[in-house]
Amino acid sequence: MGLSKLKEKYIDFRLVLLLAGFYLMFDIVLIGKIAYLQTFREMEAENFIWSKFLLHNIAFDYVIVLSYMTLIAISTKRFLNRNYSWVKIIIIHTIFSLLIGMVIRFLGDLYSLIFGRLNLEDYDIAESIYAFVYVIDLNFLIYFAMVFIIYTYYYLRQIKVAEKRHSKLESQLVTTRMKMLTSQLQPHFLFNTLNSITVLTDLDPAKARDTIADLSDFLREILYNSDNNRISLEEELRILEYYLNILNIRFSDHLKIYKNIDEDLLQYRVPALLLQPLIENSIKHGYSYDHTDLEIKISVYREAGSIVIKVENNGQSLVESHSHLIENGLGLKNIHDRLETLYQESYYFNISNKEDGSGVETIIKIPAQR
Repeated sequence: MGLSKLKEKYIDFRLVLLLAGFYLMFDIVLIGKIAYLQTFREMEAENFIWSKFLLHNIAFDYVIVLSYMTLIAISTKRFLNRNYSWVKIIIIHTIFSLLIGMVIRFLGDLYSLIFGRLNLEDYDIAESIYAFVYVIDLNFLIYFAMVFIIYTYYYLRQIKVAEKRHSKLESQLVTTRMKMLTSQLQPHFLFNTLNSITVLTDLDPAKARDTIADLSDFLREILYNSDNNRISLEEELRILEYYLNILNIRFSDHLKIYKNIDEDLLQYRVPALLLQPLIENSIKHGYSYDHTDLEIKISVYREAGSIVIKVENNGQSLVESHSHLIENGLGLKNIHDRLETLYQESYYFNISNKEDGSGVETIIKIPAQR
């Protein structure tokens, strides 16, 4: 991992600057207090030297605290990413709030010993502990004030990221519905479907009415329903059924579709309008002069903490790579973009030839979420 990526992943310099500004204000208030006490309250200044105070008590302390809180900010980001419980987070921060006083005291004593401000013979561990305990409440308050800033910063940033993701998903879902509608309204689709309905009107009027209803319901779902970016698997399968019914009429005995669905997953949520483009892609690439009869199998099952969606066909093999298909297929690219927006890196999407050469399989793995 490069240095720039490492910084981007673990260190947010705007947050570091925010913490630096907060602690700088604290030091400014401290300097103002001392100046006021010296001027108006005749604070004893016999052994008080401003240069030493600014160098040792402000600059030295400032660097230690800022460095320590930068490490806390990095740790906090990891806590949030790993979804630690609040009880565990509070306990950890309470321990860290005590450690910051110990760290300052230890480094301060070490500094004094190294640079001769304090002789080893004169060093009193009891006095050092007393100095630590004397300001323990102040260190505790300062620490949690800065932790509050850290959590507020990350929380506000997460809200902005979530708003951008939501807006992007809304746009992608609308694009998906429009592309699907445009695809299905192509003349060959409508003409073939309407021709099939015309033939069925004389041969099987009931089936003709059912096909009209399926076409109407399918287009209605694309246009008006499924406004959520994720819907239950049960609802997704219901929408798909309208499309499959139309395909069965159009392709008659040349297309067989099988489904193997784990019913325990019906209430789990999946990206809306996900399956139809996968079926459409299987038909588009599966049929050929050597493959006039096509079988498609749709499988949905659970694997560890993921839902696996697999669409297989026994059609012609692919000559293009997965990445090339994504780049050149509008429906597939939209699926890829939506999965990336919804799940970041927590998903798997791949289209490839089967290992035994019997066709093509599309596999999608997403987190199992209700």
